[in-house]
Amino acid sequence: MNYILYDGAFRAALLPFTFTRPVADLRIGILTIREKWEKYLGLTTTTLTEEYLSDKYPMLEMEANVFINAGYIPNIDFFKAVKNLKANQKVVCKDDILAFYSTEDQEEVDFDTYESITIENVESIENKWDLFLKNEYAILQDFEMLTKDEISMEIPEGVQAVNKSQIFIEEDATISPCILNASNGPIYIAKDAVVLDGALIRGPFALGEKALVKMGAKIYGATTIGPNCKVGGEVKNSIIFANSNKGHDGYLGNSVIGEWCNFGADTNVSNLKNTFSKVRLWNYEDEIYEDTQQMFCGLMMGDHSKTGINAMFNTGTVVGVSANIFGSDLPEKFIPSFTWGGGKLMDVYNLKKAIRTARKMMELSHCEISEQDIFILEEVYQQTKKYRNKIED
Repeated sequence: MNYILYDGAFRAALLPFTFTRPVADLRIGILTIREKWEKYLGLTTTTLTEEYLSDKYPMLEMEANVFINAGYIPNIDFFKAVKNLKANQKVVCKDDILAFYSTEDQEEVDFDTYESITIENVESIENKWDLFLKNEYAILQDFEMLTKDEISMEIPEGVQAVNKSQIFIEEDATISPCILNASNGPIYIAKDAVVLDGALIRGPFALGEKALVKMGAKIYGATTIGPNCKVGGEVKNSIIFANSNKGHDGYLGNSVIGEWCNFGADTNVSNLKNTFSKVRLWNYEDEIYEDTQQMFCGLMMGDHSKTGINAMFNTGTVVGVSANIFGSDLPEKFIPSFTWGGGKLMDVYNLKKAIRTARKMMELSHCEISEQDIFILEEVYQQTKKYRNKIED
């Protein structure tokens, strides 16, 4: 069977993260949505996404296909329903279509003629803040799947561990004397990850492959530090996708950070208003600040964005792709993609310079920016031009 992950109706609500990737490649829990499905299925998947992303994330259609809505977090019931799908069947939850069977010769899919396979209790990712809100649920799901019938490395001598049965360490991870407290949720440390001396980590927590927790870091759950990230300072209930650095002191809470981002020393993020009122967050689709109904909400930062030393962010700030923020003044709560500066003094970030910076950061991690990556950045630059119009004027 051929499995195809499609973006679904939530993609626009998940910008800026979905400017540069399909919904399937969002990280929540230990794994991305795609990695979860491929682990469950034991097969690779392809993607139905925006046309400008399709060269990097292509779709392969075969004679028989199952299309899966990537906006829902897979669990065992969802997986079983998908695995058992037959022709002219769909998986539904609360009237939402989560997956359906399709054949190559179907000119169109008429869901009214499909038999419904109903399942319950499937979590959706309908808003960008759902990523950190539902990260605990996703870590628990992934931890159970990844550790089943597996044996953890022994916890090294000198590590103070609480609730050891809920701590799993993959091979070749390096853990210096620190505190791992899994009393509130599991702790998963992936292959070749490093935890340095004096780190204080409370679960639920996931540390990706080749990621680094620096000395004296204070991390509260539910937090995910993706592959090849470096993290220091204080972090609470946040997700950092991959290849990003928050290597110094400073606070990050109730936030989601994309790939190839870098935080200057003492960058701080507010996640709670002094009035204790609900946080409003920029909505790209409607071009308004929408009510999240959340009291705690920090920073949503797209790929390739950077901060200078001592940068500060207001509660509920959205930063686009390839923005560079610096200076001592608080910036606006919506910072468009490809902008440069701080406070009220923002300028357009030259596209060629932004690509050059992206290339240099990727080279530091022995990665090469591809022509596909450059094309995506160029397309995002054009798509987000309207948000920079006031700056350009």
